[in-house]
Amino acid sequence: MCNIKYGFEPVFDEDSRVLILGSFPSVKSRKVEFYYGNRQNRFWNILCGFFGEDIPESTEGKISFLRRNGIALWDIVTECEIVGSDDSSIKNYKVADIFKVLNKSNVGLIMLNGGKAYEIFKRYYGNIDIPFIKLPSTSPANTRCDAEQWRSALGEVFNK
Repeated sequence: MCNIKYGFEPVFDEDSRVLILGSFPSVKSRKVEFYYGNRQNRFWNILCGFFGEDIPESTEGKISFLRRNGIALWDIVTECEIVGSDDSSIKNYKVADIFKVLNKSNVGLIMLNGGKAYEIFKRYYGNIDIPFIKLPSTSPANTRCDAEQWRSALGEVFNK
């Protein structure tokens, strides 16, 4: 039996300056129906900390935060078979058409959240003209997440 899971639509607007691509939503994210729904994931803490803002509680607040700060957010995989939240189990996947975001925004850097996102991105978009960077996964499963690498990459775009 095929058990396909589906990701989320991208969050972006014409003022987006950076596109952050994860791999695929975790079980907890799928449950709350929005990106990085596991409170143990460092994503919102790093991002909001960089901009000196508190982490919004609601999905609407997070969307507002992203748009206000010029950040587009999506996952490189839009649907797949996956066991739990384990990126290494992703199979039979469909890849995001990132030009849906890039053609309607001012994205000048693509940030890949973790190794699986980077691996899939490189396979399908490795020759893209927009700079991209692999960053350590913000997942709680990654005990070696270096928030400073994230801050440095964000600082290149947002001059902070």
